[in-house]
Amino acid sequence: MAGSTTLRFTVGEGDTAAAVGSGDLPVLGTPRLLAWAEAATCAAVADELDASSTSVGTRVALEHRTASAVGQEVRVTATVTHRDGRLLRFEVVAVDSADAVVGHGEVTRVVVDRERFLGRLRKGAAEGG
Repeated sequence: MAGSTTLRFTVGEGDTAAAVGSGDLPVLGTPRLLAWAEAATCAAVADELDASSTSVGTRVALEHRTASAVGQEVRVTATVTHRDGRLLRFEVVAVDSADAVVGHGEVTRVVVDRERFLGRLRKGAAEGG
């Protein structure tokens, strides 16, 4: 089973709520925190996937607990808490340089065959829907 991975990010101007359209303040935007959480889950499972497989997000529950200013470092850790066949559930915790919890949540991903997944998408587009 995949384990745990921690990624480090520094909040930039492009990561703010004002920049990503989730508000007008110059602090870390929730959509960017979510993207960082998903990046950590992808990294946590990447070593066990072969070239024909990938994982796709299917469910997210995320609590954004505290603001992070531009220039502040945020560490995002994703840990596998449950696995059932192709389904992976992760606990995600983001902390700042003062070890305050910035965000906490759960992300569910499913391992899929790349070609089969994209083939379904192409088939639906060809059928007009």
